[in-house]
Amino acid sequence: MITLRLANRMSRLGTEGAFVILAKARELERKGRSVLHFEIGQPDFPTPQNIREAAKKALDEGKTGYTPSAGIHELREVVAEYISESRDVDVHPDEVVITVGAKMGIFAAILALVNSGEEVIIPSPAYPAYESVARFVGGVVKTVKLREERNFSPSGEEIASAVSDKTRVILINTPCNPTGGMYTREDLEDIYEVVRRKDLIVISDEIYEHIIFDGRKHESALSISGAKERTILIGGFSKSWSMTGWRLGWVVAPKEIAEKIANIQLNVASCPVSFAQYAAIEAIKNSWDSVREMVREYQERRDIIHEGINSIPGFRMIKPQATFYAFPNVMKLGIDSKMLADILLEEVGVALLPGTFFGREGEGYLRMSFATSKEVIKEGIERIRSFVKERFLDV
Repeated sequence: MITLRLANRMSRLGTEGAFVILAKARELERKGRSVLHFEIGQPDFPTPQNIREAAKKALDEGKTGYTPSAGIHELREVVAEYISESRDVDVHPDEVVITVGAKMGIFAAILALVNSGEEVIIPSPAYPAYESVARFVGGVVKTVKLREERNFSPSGEEIASAVSDKTRVILINTPCNPTGGMYTREDLEDIYEVVRRKDLIVISDEIYEHIIFDGRKHESALSISGAKERTILIGGFSKSWSMTGWRLGWVVAPKEIAEKIANIQLNVASCPVSFAQYAAIEAIKNSWDSVREMVREYQERRDIIHEGINSIPGFRMIKPQATFYAFPNVMKLGIDSKMLADILLEEVGVALLPGTFFGREGEGYLRMSFATSKEVIKEGIERIRSFVKERFLDV
């Protein structure tokens, strides 16, 4: 047998637990088991009809060839206008790159900025791709714990204490997956005070910016005074417009960095899908009613899962401010969160994620996506409640 030798960097590349658990859940279903899905962060709504029609129109018009690696100018212009208006900052189309999903933007931004041995500070628990990519390119990851008592928002003081002479990037996510928390404007101002003092760059993943509840306002890193020259903004269409499979995101960055990110994409994927970009123009221009309707439904589901989870002995959960994720605290049960998640899948038929899939700071928590029906949410809560009452009699 031939022994294949892989590059050393492959040992530093992580995976994404949601897809691992989804595969296990599908295998149980194949064997006839009933499984309720709370593991995958995918909207359960169809892509709005007008967006789909725009894609069909583009196909019929033959818009099926290569585009510029940074995306078609029309879409970059629309994104630039949207970001300028929503962040109260002047953004030019040359500062926008349309990426093959927001993940490509995250990967390309880290690859473009971080040298081997340089530090990337990541408030954690966090989306696992951040740490995976940072380590893959040779970076050193330093985490700052997101605390439940602060609604999972970091303090500028804690960020500052993590910064060293080797720090290059602070990578933030607001609204936050997995916690459902949001950064306040004061949080962001404190972070940028450190950023300016230490000559750093912020990568701000704001993919959930529209899935916000109770009339709250999204505070963007790009809106902080003087932040534009030190910020790479990540966004996209997957979550708010229910376009996960369309694989379209965007990066807003200083022109010099935007050009490098486009060149990375050119080498990896050539360009975003042509006809999907015309659908994305329709999404930003004419689909806000659909976005608001989906968010209203998410908020109703949020209320159901919040009340239900807090009625389960040993579970405690603050109300998510945004996203479609619940992040219950299960420390009182006295069991490893990975073990608990495995048992709930295999014995109860509830697929969810242990908090440790989002970093060691996630121990003692579970992540549950409520991008599913109210009926599934209610049944899932009842299955968990019955299991806890039977197995944890002293809670």
